[in-house]
Order: sequence, then structure tokens, then C-alpha cells
Amino acid sequence: MIERIRTVGRAVMIEHTLFSLPLAVTAFLAESRGRPGWRVTILVLLAVFGARNAANALNRLIDARIDAANPRTADRDLPAGRVSKKALLAFTALCSLIFLAAAALLNPLCLALVPAAAFLIGGYSYTKRFTWLCHWWLGITCSAAVMGSFLALAGRFELRFFPLTGAAALWIAGFDVIYATQDEEHDRAQGLHSAPARFGRRGALILSALSHSGTVFLFALHGYLYGLGPWYYAGTAAAALILLAEQVLARSGREGSVPLAAYTLNQILSPVFMAFAVLAVYTR
Repeated sequence: MIERIRTVGRAVMIEHTLFSLPLAVTAFLAESRGRPGWRVTILVLLAVFGARNAANALNRLIDARIDAANPRTADRDLPAGRVSKKALLAFTALCSLIFLAAAALLNPLCLALVPAAAFLIGGYSYTKRFTWLCHWWLGITCSAAVMGSFLALAGRFELRFFPLTGAAALWIAGFDVIYATQDEEHDRAQGLHSAPARFGRRGALILSALSHSGTVFLFALHGYLYGLGPWYYAGTAAAALILLAEQVLARSGREGSVPLAAYTLNQILSPVFMAFAVLAVYTR
């Protein structure tokens, strides 16, 4: 049973919850001025965990044939037969229930927005079948965790919530474009849509760089709107340097540079940025 749980966790890359979770924490700490309360904190963390992992499990199920046809992804747990569709369906249902329960316990607006979240999550896997904008759909889907954290506290939309939410969307879209450069030729051959398949590697990396430039600007705007101090801007500068490093790596052409740029560096970026944001909130 333990081995089955580990296999499911590996199949959905459960460790990649690190991408969205630190920015969600940054959001509710800024909005609550460092005093969100234990109940809201636990419910937000559960909602983010449930939504993110339900989304990735569903993506693995929907993309099973695409993954099996791609030499780079054919050894993933589902196409390789190490995990069953039934197990991933059960995991999807469990995580969806966690997300739904947490949203319901937060406030009526969070519960009312569950169908919108389900549309974003369910729709993402199909976007690569018809549009190269699939990377930005993914970014918006993941950034819903950040907006949800704001809404969990406020119970209503405010303009000040959008910069950090937009930064998350552009950040994730930017590194997903980098990741997709690995499949440029395969996507074209299979009739799948992506920025590299549409614009080539060079054009796609320009779009990625523009997205990451927008990320840094929106990080800074969030700090301005919330009156955060030097610690926060130091975190923004650190994030900018990490994004610059991944753009340089993505262009280097060295073996292993794309996974390092798209995944490893971004798993460092979000907790580092959150750490500086936490310092900013509790020292102002």
C-alpha cells in the first residue's frame, strides 16, 4: 500500500505543489498583515494541495495516449504501466473532495467559484490540441491558487489581488514554454500546439522572457500596493536573478539544461521569494 501511494505521488509529481503553494502563502500573509488565523491557513493549504494534485492527476489521465507516443514521456508511470488509471481516478476524486470541502468551509464566494476552477483545470489538458496559448492557460489555472488565497480572507474581489495573481500566471507560463522546447519537433509531427511548435525555439524563448519580465514587474507592483519594504524587494530581486539564470540556461543548449531551468530553479524560486515576503510582512 505504501509503495502504491508513493507511485501515485510520483506519477502526479506531488512535490511540484511547491510551485503554487509559496505564492498562495505570500498572498494570504500580505492580505492579513501576517495574522491569517490557523483555520484559514489550514483550509487554504488544503485547497491548494487538493486542487493542484487533482489537476495533475487528471492531466495524466487525459494525456495518457499523448505521453505514450512521446519518447520523452513514454516512461511516465501511467503509460509505463506502473500505476493504473483506476488508481489515478481515485486519487483525482480524493483530491477534488479535499478541494471542495476546503472551499466550502472558507466562504460562499470560494465555494461559488469551484465550477470556474474545475473548468480551468479540466480544460487545460485539451488546450494543447487547439492553441499554442496552452502555456498561459496553465499559468492562469495555477494562479487561481493565489487569487483563492486572497478571496479566502476577503470574500470579494479587489484590484490589489491581481498583480501577484498575474505574476504567478506569467511565471508559470514562462517556464512551461521553456519545458515545451524539448518537444518542439514531436508536437509538430503529432499536430499538437505549443509556443515552440508555432514559433520555433527562438521565438518561444522570447515569449518566455517577456512573460518572466512581466512577472518581475508584477511582483514589484504587489509590494508597492501592500506597502512592503526592503526585504520584499530583495526577494523580488532574487526572483529576477533566478529567472534570468533560467533564461540563460534555456538558451545554452547543454544537455539537461531545460529540466534544470524549467523545474529545479523554479522549485527554488517560490520558497525563496516567500521567505523574503514573510520577512517583509513581519518586520514592517
